[in-house]
Amino acid sequence: MAQMPHLGDINFYGLHKVSAEKILSTINVRPGGPLPPSKGDLEDEIAKIPGVVAVEVQAVCCEGSATDLFIGIEERSEAHASFRSPPGGSASLPQDLLDSYHDFLGAVMRAAVNGKADEDLTAGHALMADPLVRGFQSYFLAFAADHVPLLREVLRNGSVADERAAAATIIGYAPNKGDVVNDLQYALQDPDDAVRTNATRALAAIAVMAQKKPDPAIRISPTWFVEMLNSVVLSDRVESTKALLILTEGGNQAALDLIRERALPALVEMSQWKTLRYALPPFLLLGRVAGLTDDQVHQSWEKGDRRTVIERAQASAKKRAG
Repeated sequence: MAQMPHLGDINFYGLHKVSAEKILSTINVRPGGPLPPSKGDLEDEIAKIPGVVAVEVQAVCCEGSATDLFIGIEERSEAHASFRSPPGGSASLPQDLLDSYHDFLGAVMRAAVNGKADEDLTAGHALMADPLVRGFQSYFLAFAADHVPLLREVLRNGSVADERAAAATIIGYAPNKGDVVNDLQYALQDPDDAVRTNATRALAAIAVMAQKKPDPAIRISPTWFVEMLNSVVLSDRVESTKALLILTEGGNQAALDLIRERALPALVEMSQWKTLRYALPPFLLLGRVAGLTDDQVHQSWEKGDRRTVIERAQASAKKRAG
């Protein structure tokens, strides 16, 4: 008989004055307990805590029958990521392209379930091992080659978030990557989190290509990735961490300094998450902020010693500030 799903680890972020204990007592959940029936109800209850101005609760599946929970809050007067207001223009994508994009998303999910989600980013865009997904990506390559102006217009002026999200993915397949970097960086400030996620992933792929084939026309700023580390939206934090790991591979002191200045507490908090596959990427980035090699960081991780790396990173920030 199959086990009923239950809560595994509970992870927090955005906590400054509000404690994890206060949140858990407010919503009456605990590790090992039953899954809460409603994400919206949890968020409404947490939002009643004095000082909390925004909440996101995200369930992440699955370790056996356990589902891990991420609870993010934004507190009044603390660091936060701000985004643009929704555009109100009439720019739109062809319906057949949108249909293909939605079919593509379904194919990506099935590929992940079947263990065929490996991607090659070296061309500056994602090419997946799964043949069905690869077919959609080939279509995006062909479309983007001839329609960058339309994709750009939708990203900037389309009023439908789903169409902007599609445009953020497809414009990344344009043949001239330097021509679309600014459009994708603009999309990092979109009010819709799916648009930001797609733009982040597209820029990360371009960054991979630029490392192997440096091009002075491709200049990817770390600024908005760093700001997204303070977002209440989990996907913003997760995807921006991945992008910053690519941008700081082999150095990039400017990006590391910006993290120290703007988002070190957020990165420290993420590095202490209990769900290990989510904690490792920010822990590795934190190690780079601390001035450690990736090998040194992995050694600390394997020993279960996160505290030493965290303290090194905090000390490096104090030293530079002083």
